[in-house]
Amino acid sequence: MTTAPETSRRQRREAAASSNGKAADRKNGAGAKRTNRAKSEARLGWLIAGPAFFIMLAVTAYPIAQAIYDSMFSFRLTSPDDRSFVFLQNYMTILSDTEVFWSALGVTVLVTVVTVAVELVLGFALALVMHKALKRIRGPLRTAILVPYGIITVVSAFAWYYMFDINSGFVNNWFGWVPGIDSDLDWFANFGTAITVIMASEIWKTTPFIALLLLAGLAQVPDELVEAAKVDGASWRQQMTRVILPNMKAAIMVAVLFRALDAFRIFDNVFIMTNGAANTEVLSLLAYRTSIGRLEIGLGSAVSVILFVCVLLICFIAIKFFKVDLASGTDAKGGK
Repeated sequence: MTTAPETSRRQRREAAASSNGKAADRKNGAGAKRTNRAKSEARLGWLIAGPAFFIMLAVTAYPIAQAIYDSMFSFRLTSPDDRSFVFLQNYMTILSDTEVFWSALGVTVLVTVVTVAVELVLGFALALVMHKALKRIRGPLRTAILVPYGIITVVSAFAWYYMFDINSGFVNNWFGWVPGIDSDLDWFANFGTAITVIMASEIWKTTPFIALLLLAGLAQVPDELVEAAKVDGASWRQQMTRVILPNMKAAIMVAVLFRALDAFRIFDNVFIMTNGAANTEVLSLLAYRTSIGRLEIGLGSAVSVILFVCVLLICFIAIKFFKVDLASGTDAKGGK
């Protein structure tokens, strides 16, 4: 025979079990609804972006496949009938050339790392200025900051070249008071000064692009979170590191990824300023000189394929490092 306290405890356990079961049912139902909604949104996304995706795939797939195919042959454009299948020999020839290929790869990586790092810092500073500017000057200020990005890359490269050229440039005369700069300094005669000018021109041209992307990320940070951090006594640095930057993770990833891909394929600035002289040759210029200059289609295609693989590797590293779900703007673990 059970006592009253035992009966009461049993009833409470049964009620708790029933409550947990109902909660689980509600959770499963909500999960099903979210799943159906996600499927519907994914279907709509494919309907909207699918045609453009397949058109881009059709346009780019053939050149990529053709480049991979040509890289398997010893093929010069001056003798198109004299073609022989060499399989991976072109890749072995390129990868074993330390003086040319690995030097170009090192310069390309150097330009990419330095320019993207500097542009990220400067771009974030400009984004803060544009975001906090007064409304009456916000439009003109953003226009002025974005002007360099609107200039064609070739025009920008020529402008920087003529600025630093020993014959037509004014930099040596204006900054002659700076130690190490005089009227006889040839900026494009040695690697250090030449690569500095190349990277400076790239930073000046494309920093507004990163600033624009980071400005969009700043606009998505809820003001309530920043105000709550101020009320809690958080310093400016703590607001940046614990509130603003974590909520801008998706925007930062997009900015870094887009600029890294663009910087890794740099061509115009190097071609116009040095044409690869003073050990400033990059991978894109190497592919151009091999294919167009020497008409060696097989080797040039192999360089292009390696460049393409490096770009894919950059995308993979960026996605794995940031762990951001761009569809929702959150990290892969579900947090902001």
